Amino acid sequence: MREFCSVLLLSSPYSVLAYSMPEDLPRQMWHVGGRVVVPLGKSFRVGILTDANVAEPEGCVCKDVLWPVDRTPFFSAGYLDFIRDLSIRQMDAAGKILARVLPAALRDLPLFKTREGVAVRLGDLAEGDARAGLSRDWMAGQFAPHICTRRQERLFSLTTEPPWPVRPQATAQLEVLRYLDVHGVSSAKTLNGHFGKNVSQPLRVLLQKGLVREVESHFEPDEVCAPAAETFSLTDEQQQAVEGFWELLTDHTPRSALLFGVTGSGKTAVYLELARRCLCLGKHVMLLAPEVGIALKLYRDVREALPEARVRLFHGYLSPSERQRTFMELAGQASASIVVGTRSSLFLPIEPGLVILDEEHDASFKQDEGLIYQARELAYGRITRSGGLLLMGSATPDVKVFHAARNGGIALKRLPNRVGEARLPEVRLVDLRVEPPEHGPFATSVRDALVAAVHAGEQVIILHNRRGYAPVLYCETCSEPVKCPHCQVSMTLHKRRELLLCHYCGYSLLFPLSCPGCKGNEFLPLGSGTERLEEFLRDDLPRDTKILRLDRDTSRRAGSMQDTLAAFARQEAQILVGTQMLSKGHHFPGVTLVVVVDGDLGLNLPDYRATERSFQMLVQVAGRAGRGEKNGRVLIQTRNPGHYCWQFVRENDYEGFFAREIALRQVMGYPPFVKLALVRISLPFDQPDAELINAFAGRIRAVCPAAGVRVLGPAPAPLAVLRGRKRFQCLLKADSWPAIRGVCAEMRKMLAGEKNVRISVDLDPMDML
Repeated sequence: MREFCSVLLLSSPYSVLAYSMPEDLPRQMWHVGGRVVVPLGKSFRVGILTDANVAEPEGCVCKDVLWPVDRTPFFSAGYLDFIRDLSIRQMDAAGKILARVLPAALRDLPLFKTREGVAVRLGDLAEGDARAGLSRDWMAGQFAPHICTRRQERLFSLTTEPPWPVRPQATAQLEVLRYLDVHGVSSAKTLNGHFGKNVSQPLRVLLQKGLVREVESHFEPDEVCAPAAETFSLTDEQQQAVEGFWELLTDHTPRSALLFGVTGSGKTAVYLELARRCLCLGKHVMLLAPEVGIALKLYRDVREALPEARVRLFHGYLSPSERQRTFMELAGQASASIVVGTRSSLFLPIEPGLVILDEEHDASFKQDEGLIYQARELAYGRITRSGGLLLMGSATPDVKVFHAARNGGIALKRLPNRVGEARLPEVRLVDLRVEPPEHGPFATSVRDALVAAVHAGEQVIILHNRRGYAPVLYCETCSEPVKCPHCQVSMTLHKRRELLLCHYCGYSLLFPLSCPGCKGNEFLPLGSGTERLEEFLRDDLPRDTKILRLDRDTSRRAGSMQDTLAAFARQEAQILVGTQMLSKGHHFPGVTLVVVVDGDLGLNLPDYRATERSFQMLVQVAGRAGRGEKNGRVLIQTRNPGHYCWQFVRENDYEGFFAREIALRQVMGYPPFVKLALVRISLPFDQPDAELINAFAGRIRAVCPAAGVRVLGPAPAPLAVLRGRKRFQCLLKADSWPAIRGVCAEMRKMLAGEKNVRISVDLDPMDML
């Protein structure tokens, strides 16, 4: 009797198709969760064997599965179930989801070779006379597919920031330098795609001059980002937290928990002890951070604390060959290991007994392009299948998470005190209406505090969450700012790089320039970013004051972010200026003063999370002060000292802030009291939209009431034009996700026939712009 199976295709059409099992091949060759080669039309494809015991499809003739790729299951049954659930939630094909997360080489057709090294064509595997012999060799381990390892990409990085010693006539060299300056570390393939094959000559010259170098990776994991943490025993509070979480972890029931600890309370020590115990049980651990910089620090901490453990680093900046090697090794590894990385690590083929999300509140745990997902939800999906523990840690938890903890939905442990003698810093507001900035962007009292800290040999962190030199370049002739033609937003001046740059699409203009509107050449830079702030400090403070800057502009060169953090940790500089990149996860015992240049930035954005995000960022950056022997101070400049969030920032009162914020959300009908989805619709800038949007609005408002869904919009998005496309969005509110997904499916059907119209669905959005 013939047997039938289902195979999930990893390429278009990404379907689950039925195939028959070959009667002439041993049943032991096939494994659910393993990759297989199957015929499709006149070609062959790679898919995943998802079920080896399905009913014979009616009314069709099934082709045989051709040959296995894996000797053991590549994915566990729990992993495949996790992907199926994710496809339902995301309303996308499971095969397409897997294709997005699997390294390309693992989706490609393998090359089969005999034990003598002779290549075997796929067609011969289907009908060749040697098929029976090859099956015996396969079972004996003497015939195997050769997975084509992707060649290590050649990656190139700048060695220095502009200006560069290149003649103005060397335009090709300058273009390559500017590209690397804007886009950071880039592969030879990317450069060829942008400039064409002629890029090889200027690139070779730049390598010879030492202005560009070839690197192995965007980040070097072995570089130390901070001084080695001193070995210490757990405090009583930490030990109690560990024991409480350990009881949950060994319960063999999927559980979620929150470690709510003030900045500097030693949450990492709790993570490491739990990881050590989990590895001793033979279970895998995932320790995830919102950003690569924090992941590198945790990777170093794990290697120092658990020197015998199998530790792997995984993040989105790894080369394709590194990603492929990590997937292959973990898929075939039985012994317990610990993966340190960012959100994409959740797709690795292991069954974690413990998943830790450090700084769980951070918006970077949300992937909002391509495959849209929230790491917290994926992590829970993983431990649900493995019976493990999801542990989230933060000094400023996500309001939804803390609400669940307060209501008993997840376990909660607190670390209310800093480790050792360190105390939380004193926080003071500086009202710029009463004390206007008279020293660049600083009020007199703030500037005096800066100078005093420098003279005392102490370290200072200055936060300004706006990069570049000036966010607006104002034309004094036509009274208009220079705007990006593709996004209709002001372009940011980057003075040292001699560029105007759109921070949304990457469009750039060389500066100086003539006004695109009136051809005038008199401009006034308005506002300030971190580059302008650094320039002012270099001119204003004593000449021997060493100043470092950390933002996306200064961290594009390979290793530059680690170098900056390491230099500041070694106290080679007294002042570190930067954006929110420096606000969390870093331990600098020498910092006694933190200054926030503009505390109002982001506070009034059209986003229901705006106040929460500002509170979190300010409390986190304040937590960088006073971690050593000396007490810390935090000075926050504001023009709106009456805003309700300030009293909670000053008192480091997260629970007070939570009580106020959760009451507002309940009144306004926002999560966690409703399910929320953001539907974005875009179309080309020159395409008429009024009739389409009005018709869509009428149809969707007719559908929503019956489904129990409230709809707001569609209306122009706050960023109404982006990358040459007009953008509209609408919010959907309901009591259940199925109701929202049903309406979203109807929306997609409504717009399915509209040419050039794109629609995307973001469930539980983090970014409302």
